[in-house]
Amino acid sequence: MLVADTTTQSTARSTLLPMVIIGILFFIFGFVTWLNGSLIPFLRIVCELNEFQALFVTFAFYIAYTCLAIPAAQVLKISGYKNGMVIGLLIMAVGALVFIPAAKAQNYGIFLAALFLLGSGLTLLQTAANPYIVCIGPRESAAMRISIMGLVNKGAGVVVPLAFTSLMLHGIDQYTPEVLQSLDEAARQQQLAELASRLVVPYVCMAVVLIGLSGFVKFSSLSEPVLDDAPQEETVANRWGILQHPQIILGAIALFFYVGVEVIAGDTIGLYGQGLGVSHYGSLTSYTMSFMVIGYLMGVAFIPNKLSQEKALLASALLGIVFVLGVMFASNESTLIADVLFGWAGIPVVPNTVMFLAMLGFANALVWPAIWPLALQDLGKYTATGSALLIMGIAGGALLPLAYGHFASGGNSQTAYWIMIPCYAFILFYALKGHKLRRW
Repeated sequence: MLVADTTTQSTARSTLLPMVIIGILFFIFGFVTWLNGSLIPFLRIVCELNEFQALFVTFAFYIAYTCLAIPAAQVLKISGYKNGMVIGLLIMAVGALVFIPAAKAQNYGIFLAALFLLGSGLTLLQTAANPYIVCIGPRESAAMRISIMGLVNKGAGVVVPLAFTSLMLHGIDQYTPEVLQSLDEAARQQQLAELASRLVVPYVCMAVVLIGLSGFVKFSSLSEPVLDDAPQEETVANRWGILQHPQIILGAIALFFYVGVEVIAGDTIGLYGQGLGVSHYGSLTSYTMSFMVIGYLMGVAFIPNKLSQEKALLASALLGIVFVLGVMFASNESTLIADVLFGWAGIPVVPNTVMFLAMLGFANALVWPAIWPLALQDLGKYTATGSALLIMGIAGGALLPLAYGHFASGGNSQTAYWIMIPCYAFILFYALKGHKLRRW
């Protein structure tokens, strides 16, 4: 018994340091990622964009995952996971600095290039960090560890929109399209330049923090993760490598749909609220992230002792379908749900349809933590490549919001949320059957 207790304590100590360091990185993931939700309506004003054009913010950011996930896996094989994280942080710092000329020129193309660089750095970081969390402890509790990381990530997602709204969107009523159109060309350009210049100092500070963090990781005692390297039979089928594992291919597709609906719920809620006349639209991403935090807390509390990863994924998919129907058909005037849930606390309320969109954060919270360990199960020597494939699934965040923007711009922005229902349907299939498949 004494030996067992000593072993448990030693394992806990060996896991603690990596969890702390990776937790800091996940906060950075959340800080940079969920800033987009507030940045979209901000850039819509600065660069004078329509709803569809504004959603290219998500496209530029998330398409980096598709372009660079496989190269990122190759970088990790050469540099190692720790050095790969350092490189990723430095690439992100460069992306943050590119916001300076973008703001000075008020050039949407340069803004998109900066976002692509930020996404590129995050691709490398995520490719390294997610399998690290899966492999540093028992696989059956991996979703719990990823849930802890999610708490940190989405905690940043709660704070960032509020901070952005406070620092960047004060006095925003003087920059509405109606006010700007009433000005002559010179005055209008001066107002837009003043608004754009607000981005310079925050992104310089972000670059400094990222560079400092890269040094911290470089000189930390973080060791390389011990990956599952179970031997694989040498057969003709193995020539196809990773493609012979249905659970990872279907898992990547499930993540594609999941990230798409997560980004739609988190990044379009500001535009949606803006269209409905919600005055505090810049902070609405915080509502979605708050519900995600609640979901992650449940994951930490109940996985794996009271709730399996499979059942968590199943419940998430079903709730997602229910909440999307709520977004589509709930009132865009009544605030009953928000009044009941938190009106008593003095938090600004929102229409029911917006509230259902925010509640998708709760449905989405445990999808990512559940899919990763299920998809990486039994991959052996293909774990790193499997991780890269899953990271490529993040491309859903680039494409699906654009699809929503297309339908929203061409019709009703409320009913356009139907696009999320088939996404949750596939996640439901993966929870019921897809993750169990070991051959096609």
